[in-house]
Amino acid sequence: MNNFLFVAAENDALYNCKAGGMGDVVRDVPRQISSRGDKVHVVVPAYSRLHQNETLKTTLTFNLRGTTYTAELYEVTPKKKFRNIHHYVIHHPEIEAGDIAHIYHNDPTEPFYTDAIKYFIFCTAVAEAIKIEAFGKLDIVHMHDWHTSLILFLKKFHRGYKVLEKIRFVYSIHNLAIQGIRPFENNYSSLRNWFPDFPFDKEVLMDYRYQDCVNLMAVGIRFADVVHTVSPSYKEDILKASRPPEFIGGEGLEKDLLKANNEGRLVGILNGSNYKNIRVAEKGKLYLVTVNAIFKWLQEESKKYKADFLAHTGEKIVKYLTEPPSFICSSVARLTEQKFYFFKKSPEAFVEILKKLDKINGVFILLGTGAPDYESLFRKISYENKNFIFINGQSEDVIDAIYLETDLYFMPSLFEPCGISQMLAMRNGNPCLVHHTGGLKDTVEHLKTGFSFDGASYNEKIKNMLSIFDTALSIYDKERPRWKRIQDNAKNKRFTWEKSVDEYYKLLYSINQ
Repeated sequence: MNNFLFVAAENDALYNCKAGGMGDVVRDVPRQISSRGDKVHVVVPAYSRLHQNETLKTTLTFNLRGTTYTAELYEVTPKKKFRNIHHYVIHHPEIEAGDIAHIYHNDPTEPFYTDAIKYFIFCTAVAEAIKIEAFGKLDIVHMHDWHTSLILFLKKFHRGYKVLEKIRFVYSIHNLAIQGIRPFENNYSSLRNWFPDFPFDKEVLMDYRYQDCVNLMAVGIRFADVVHTVSPSYKEDILKASRPPEFIGGEGLEKDLLKANNEGRLVGILNGSNYKNIRVAEKGKLYLVTVNAIFKWLQEESKKYKADFLAHTGEKIVKYLTEPPSFICSSVARLTEQKFYFFKKSPEAFVEILKKLDKINGVFILLGTGAPDYESLFRKISYENKNFIFINGQSEDVIDAIYLETDLYFMPSLFEPCGISQMLAMRNGNPCLVHHTGGLKDTVEHLKTGFSFDGASYNEKIKNMLSIFDTALSIYDKERPRWKRIQDNAKNKRFTWEKSVDEYYKLLYSINQ
């Protein structure tokens, strides 16, 4: 029996511990590993809340900032229990809940200031837990994104953690654009402030653009035994330099990624999707569950500043309770540059889409929260366009209903490491219209399982996005048998975790099954 440890910032196997697709991966891959008879431990930060009323396993003592720190390792109850999977959180008062999904902090004036502090503490506690064999003798440690790479820094430079050299370390990149860059010196949230007791080599840690800073994403790429991207096409994209907004590639780290690739350490494996034990929405309840969610949000103190807008959205939706639209186009995502840059830079293109929908009694439903400027833009467009329903909140019930009821799922991501939304939409037989990039290339086949647009320039991309949208509406309106074939093809497509984890064992874990 192989013994695995998964280390991440999110884990959707726990309640209220997810901000994005990483949480789904950290939930689903251990379940596949468990089904093969191997043992998995999964550890995430407690964020000042996830440890409450759970079982204290051990106390972890280590040095940070020239002083002794004590953290607590709790075994916690998951949403669903599986054989050979154990879930843990690490609690320390300085590992605080953030303002993004109660996980990440948004520090606009000094990016990663607060998050770096909490993940410095978290990673050191995890390294200590590995050292004292709190998870038993480990064969594989699988880390996810920059939040976890500091374990590799400790393994390389801290004499107290040389025992980690016996273990194979896998590093998954979920979003290369978010890199965890912090100063080496002269800042409370600097590497030297937290680790003053041992020497480290700045040259092998530094960010190429900000050479007085450590790049924690780069640390994972440089020091892991194997580096994993969450789709094959994203691997190919990030080996090339970025040319924003036309192309988002290696984001300054293509040199490290090319080196890893040449050494045979860089592997692209498409994420899977869950097809078993899924939450099932009830048909015909989309507008009702949305109204219920809005009433709930209106009672929350944190939503008071947008109460007027929520009421405006509710008023729009009430009409559809008795007079539903003929066609629903939808998107569900965090409101960020990655997901909606095309709409932010060219709002007139989005308004053009709304006009096209209006001609067929169609609506565009967008659910999400995120960057204030994106929220503000979509609120403005909602006030000005009667067939744009902007649900400015988060609700699993509403999300499930959207995936069930939608006719066309829109995913115009500027870049996409893998994407899970398109898989969830396709699972319900909903064709997707996507930007031909990253994992969207690997999952949506133009005019067979959905629709995709691209272009050599930004303006060409926008023009093609509108043209392909016309194509989709035309097929829906005038070629219904063809539309039905595209729906069936989308629904029959299967991106299984079983297939993906077969490749994990072979290419990431070097385990023969």
